Amino acid sequence: MKLLAIETATEACSVALWSDGEVRERFEIAPRRHAELVLPWCDALLAEAGVSRAQLDAIAVGRGPGAFTGVRLAIAVAQGIALGLGRPLVAMSTLQVLAAGANARDGDRVLAAIDARMHEVYWASYCIRDGIPQETSPEAVVAPAAIDVEGDGWHGIGTGFSAGDSELAKRLKQQFVAIDAAALPHAADLSRLAATAFARGEIVSPDLVEPAYLRNNVALTLVEQQAARVRKETTR
Repeated sequence: MKLLAIETATEACSVALWSDGEVRERFEIAPRRHAELVLPWCDALLAEAGVSRAQLDAIAVGRGPGAFTGVRLAIAVAQGIALGLGRPLVAMSTLQVLAAGANARDGDRVLAAIDARMHEVYWASYCIRDGIPQETSPEAVVAPAAIDVEGDGWHGIGTGFSAGDSELAKRLKQQFVAIDAAALPHAADLSRLAATAFARGEIVSPDLVEPAYLRNNVALTLVEQQAARVRKETTR
């Protein structure tokens, strides 16, 4: 099975190719360069592996939450490739992808958090089962002070732990065995999660993929932009 994975929801631009269990990845912290890098990286990975686009079985995409421009880019690129090839998409939560990068074992609990700016973080919690982060609290965007967890032995991962003068890390550190506040999601982890999801039949038509913005004001802004374009076209 061959799968191309795209994750650009944060300042990290990342693309990976899963080819029958072998993973190749390009990853770079490259704010504002995602659009420049993502397609050339896709082509380079395929060329290195000797895999043509026509040999791909599916495209995987990190659907957010994260920076809305990055989320939109990943989905647009993934949709374009998938529609052009007539292949399905596997859409995964960027927070789940981030949680998959924690050094956690089966039974461990992981809190994944991404700095959402505006004094908020995107977060969700997971339990590792059969190597897969299974969601135990839903994705949300809140102030760090609003996040609480029960018990100890947690693993923390993501830039949300360094947001707001590391408020989340400082307040909950006694309940965590490890916190990686610099970690960003990797397409390699996305490809592994997506390969398992694909095997379970968890695919979607490219035109049905929905971004996870979480912030209503971002969604409203996008609707307003679309409405403005429609008004402009109808007045020509």
